[in-house]
Amino acid sequence: YGKKSALRDVSIKIKKGEIVTIIGPNGSGKATLLKSLSRCIKPNKGKIALNGVDIVKLQNKKIAQEMSILPQVKNVSSDITVENLVSYGRYPHLKFGQRLNKEDEEIVNWAIEKTGLLDLRDRDIVTLSGGEQQRAWIAMSLSQKPEILLLDEPTTFLDISYQLEVLQLVKKLNQSLKLTVVMVLHDLNQAARYSDNIFVLKEGKLLEHGNPKKIMRGKL
Repeated sequence: YGKKSALRDVSIKIKKGEIVTIIGPNGSGKATLLKSLSRCIKPNKGKIALNGVDIVKLQNKKIAQEMSILPQVKNVSSDITVENLVSYGRYPHLKFGQRLNKEDEEIVNWAIEKTGLLDLRDRDIVTLSGGEQQRAWIAMSLSQKPEILLLDEPTTFLDISYQLEVLQLVKKLNQSLKLTVVMVLHDLNQAARYSDNIFVLKEGKLLEHGNPKKIMRGKL
């Protein structure tokens, strides 16, 4: 960012089908790392590879078909329904001007069912609880049919019961769909409970990484 380097000498490898959580204090570079992995920002040095291919060389549509990112702050029209929101996840798979076909509609229905929103599909997003809204956004990401799901603080602004509901859903989707999940969390207990591996950042550097048992017992 200008002359400031938010991340320095950070090298990580994420295995297919695992849940990875990035933790660290505010300003440690967590969001920057997630944005770099999703190609929202381009690092001035180093390389990020998706399945061995430099993401800079991949087309935007190709990345959107394989990887979905759910930002912390999301904006949507007040009168959009759950079903309409979820259908947006199919757009990376459509040609210009093409409408959803039967297969797309089946995938949208599948994503709604997977996230437990069948009874809410016709409701406007703004009428839902915080946890229900987050499930709807996750359903939209699922309808992209990605191999990788990136989540930027998915439990922020949610009550504890909704936080656990969202993380349990993420874990369930990871196990049933073999979905690779990379998320940023602040709560260490939640990171330990729902992650296969944890990466700890501090002042833009990778301080420690490993399974939850190793991280929670380490001296950081």
